Amino acid sequence: MIGERPALARGSGQHVLVVGGPDVAELLSITLELAGYRTAVAGTGTEALTRAVEHRYDLVVLDTTLSDVPDLGSQRLPPVTHRPPVLFLTADDSLDSLLPELGLGEKDYVTKPFRVAEVLARMQVLLRGPGAVPHHEGGPRYRDLVLDDALCQARRGTLTLDLTPAEYRLLRHLLVNAHRVLSKGQISRYVWGDFRGDNAIEQLVSRLRRKVDRDAPALIHTRRGFGYWLGRAEAEA
Repeated sequence: MIGERPALARGSGQHVLVVGGPDVAELLSITLELAGYRTAVAGTGTEALTRAVEHRYDLVVLDTTLSDVPDLGSQRLPPVTHRPPVLFLTADDSLDSLLPELGLGEKDYVTKPFRVAEVLARMQVLLRGPGAVPHHEGGPRYRDLVLDDALCQARRGTLTLDLTPAEYRLLRHLLVNAHRVLSKGQISRYVWGDFRGDNAIEQLVSRLRRKVDRDAPALIHTRRGFGYWLGRAEAEA
């Protein structure tokens, strides 16, 4: 039906730990329970780590603005045998800066103020695990697209892609943010460290698309007026 809103992504009983202040924790725990998840709540990063040792969670949603979160990396952390994927709620738009020292599992982020629909969608991608953006010993991959960070090389199926450094950085940024639309500003800051203008970004994306999608189904797409995203189009549907 025209004008009908798409259904929100729903869970199937997965156990999610929500880590945040009272307002965020209450909003998300109620929403996730209604969406089919089981939830537990922690009010601090330290409490979340303790809970992660005692219980096995399928996913953690962590508000990075909690006062004790920035200091977690300098503390002696308890051993965690199971490392669930983590969805960060953050004001930072760079995934690489989000607590890499914690040694967590797969991670993604949603910037604050967040939309509940986006939180649910990103949770679903993380919970799909290896089917979404798995990693191997060399680097991340998406279906038949594989990156080897040690050699700074990319391969699509059996074809090795001849990429420039800027093209490799762009492809990696799109891949680790699979199914997320990245704006031209986000892409430019990641690839070059500053904003180079629409024309430079469009040309870079065009060159990369010709190499990645030359002999295989398209993975790099344009969301007009918003930016670019990587993934199979049918997965978005």
